[in-house]
Amino acid sequence: MSTPRFRPWSSVGKKLLNGLTGVVLLLFIVAHLAGNLTIFIGKDALNAYAALTHSLGALLIVIELGLAAVFLLHAVSAITVWRDNRRARGTRYAMKRSKGGASKQTIASRTMIVTGLVLLVFLIVHLWQFRFGPAYMTTLPGHEGEVWDLHRIVVETFKQPVWVGVYVAVMVLLGFHLRHGFWSALQSLGALNPKLRPLAFSAGLIFAVVIAVGFLALPIFVYLAPDPNAGVALVQP
Repeated sequence: MSTPRFRPWSSVGKKLLNGLTGVVLLLFIVAHLAGNLTIFIGKDALNAYAALTHSLGALLIVIELGLAAVFLLHAVSAITVWRDNRRARGTRYAMKRSKGGASKQTIASRTMIVTGLVLLVFLIVHLWQFRFGPAYMTTLPGHEGEVWDLHRIVVETFKQPVWVGVYVAVMVLLGFHLRHGFWSALQSLGALNPKLRPLAFSAGLIFAVVIAVGFLALPIFVYLAPDPNAGVALVQP
């Protein structure tokens, strides 16, 4: 008797792919936040973080292309799973009861597709602003030559109230997305049993709040702090 072949784009395969890419993105978000929070140490700490990533050279490009592929696979698998669920049910998501009692659906779970698409658009804008932003250069203590002045780009962006408002709003949406995404990713990978589900729900809420607050604290902090770049001229590489 032959063993059934696993099909990556089957219903189960798409959920597994969405869960796996979701876990990778959760780890990336944590690492990205850790790098961003160096701004609270000071300008040199943030620019040293940026210099470290740029020192990877070709490897950085490989990592970025890999992350882009993960983002794309996560988005496509999420959209197709959402579409398949709608087709199967024939109606929009609504409050319902399962065999085990009340539905575990929340506002976060019902708006995943919306918050996900908003975050995808935001990611493009974010990359345009910070990854491919102005070529400001500066010096760094203990570092030979000039380095990319990421700190100046961050300050110039978040001294504008409009961008502070946009980032704070999007980080709130990110919190909603992660609230359900944390639990959903583990569930899709079969890492949860009935006893662990309540713990996973609580952990997902804590994780979402910590990440969202961590990210939105940065624009607020920069906006309220004195502008260290006032009167600084652009230095071309």
